[in-house]
Amino acid sequence: MSRAVIIIPARWGSTRFPGKPLHLIAGKPLVQHVWERCLEVKGVDQVIVATDDTRILEAAFGFGAEVALTSAKHPSGTDRLAEVAKNLPSAGIILNVQGDEPLLDPRLAERVIGALKSDPEARMSTAACPLAHADLANPNCVKVVMDLAGYALYFSRSPIPCDRDGDALPARFRHIGIYAYRRAFLLDLVKHRQTPLEKSEKLEQLRALEHGAKIRVIVTKSSGPGVDTPQDAKLIARMLKKRK
Repeated sequence: MSRAVIIIPARWGSTRFPGKPLHLIAGKPLVQHVWERCLEVKGVDQVIVATDDTRILEAAFGFGAEVALTSAKHPSGTDRLAEVAKNLPSAGIILNVQGDEPLLDPRLAERVIGALKSDPEARMSTAACPLAHADLANPNCVKVVMDLAGYALYFSRSPIPCDRDGDALPARFRHIGIYAYRRAFLLDLVKHRQTPLEKSEKLEQLRALEHGAKIRVIVTKSSGPGVDTPQDAKLIARMLKKRK
């Protein structure tokens, strides 16, 4: 059975929300919430925070995380992930959990890993949930469309699919920021330069699609919101307070 390792890329220089990983939510840095959820995922051998910033590194060490300090020159989180994965030769599957998903369901992460293990055609797997109509035009909310077999056709910040005549009522899905890669595929993927669609949408998974890789998409009923803006962080703080 392939070893599975979770890597959480966390960088300081977000254009929309600088310093986001250390933004306090309910008294803890955002990245700590994500790390704690990842520790609950069954069947995972390691959870590593990958960062290029010493402030994040020191904070992560402070709450007990295993941390990898990476280059600051990576064009994407995928490249940062691969730098860490190179030093994990015994890992068969690398799970990339975005550092802005503090309400990640550990069982969903287990399903994403399981989908990749059971599907020899897939190079990657990820997750999606039904898209709320209010998020249709929100560019911070990434949409995904799948083929009939459940593989991703495209990811976009734009409203997809288009219902031209307004009578088709297509199912619309929001992408959830979690990916499982076969380690060998991940290391091969980052040898390629950023692709045109990836650059246009600022979505790293499009590099895999543009090179013809199959990405299995697991559909779940719902998912907590990610943190793209300070307003999102306030919403999640209220949600966590209600849970307690």
